[in-house]
Amino acid sequence: MITYKQAGVDIQAGYEVVKRIKKIAKGIGLFGGLFPFGKNYLVGATDGVGTKLKLAFMLNKHNTIGIDLVAMNVDDVVAMGATPLFFLDYIAVQKVEPNIIEKIVKGIVEGCRQSSVELVGGETAELSDMYHKGEYDLAGFAVGVVEKSKVIDGSKIKEGDKIIGLASSGLHSNGYTLARKVIFEQAQIQPKDKLDGFDKGIGDELLTPTRIYASLILEMIKKFKIKGISHITGGGIPENLGRIIPPKRQAVVELNSWPIPKIFRLIERLGEVDHEEMYKTFNMGIGMILVVDAKEADKIMKYLAKKKETAYLIGEIGKGNREVIII
Repeated sequence: MITYKQAGVDIQAGYEVVKRIKKIAKGIGLFGGLFPFGKNYLVGATDGVGTKLKLAFMLNKHNTIGIDLVAMNVDDVVAMGATPLFFLDYIAVQKVEPNIIEKIVKGIVEGCRQSSVELVGGETAELSDMYHKGEYDLAGFAVGVVEKSKVIDGSKIKEGDKIIGLASSGLHSNGYTLARKVIFEQAQIQPKDKLDGFDKGIGDELLTPTRIYASLILEMIKKFKIKGISHITGGGIPENLGRIIPPKRQAVVELNSWPIPKIFRLIERLGEVDHEEMYKTFNMGIGMILVVDAKEADKIMKYLAKKKETAYLIGEIGKGNREVIII
């Protein structure tokens, strides 16, 4: 049995860092940072794609990783109820190879197209002493805007509210250190191997681009009263949903209310990964969560079905102490 920490990532240490930074830096929000700007807030977010990059290196496939980069940032911005406006990128490489950089940027442009944001600039740094041959790292920065009175921060969530989960496209951009350790090191599976039940090689399966929810969420905010939005990234459902739960409330998530995609079952089985560890590491098939009034839940689910979105009613809000309970 293996844990994320044993694979090389200590989530608890990451939480401690955030806790300490919040004591010394103002404006840090739930998913994006808030900066007062007249009657509005500017909402900023920055993120990378982690060791999913290792898959791009292994497969020599660089045209989709930019979509992941945009997704990780714009969906943090929209989780605050903000409209993402523009995006910038930072590409650090061992050696500048124009063909590869072009493919990366094409992915970034596609991600910006999907989320209706402008790519306004970036930086490419050649750091020959920092990376191995053929390697690079990516970081992205997104800025959005929201009226101060329309910030979505979970503060209006009440007992009885319903929790809706929007399906993910796969692992998105989290948990890859553990996934790679289990699949490629422990199980000795090769990236191009096609396993039973999968339509493509396992490497391509893992490289599936992160779903971008920004445009859908912005449409829904205009039509419905969304009380809380949680972007399910590192820390899984427990950590990310927990961020928006107000005092004296808890989220109760029903384990069997959505189908777990087979890629997660594969990792759990091959690595003998503990059930709780899986939910703390991966999104488990839910990429974005909405908390809505019980009276609007059915209407919202019908709206999502009409748009052919895969969504599930996965739980509700009860009394508690800001816990996320998965039953």
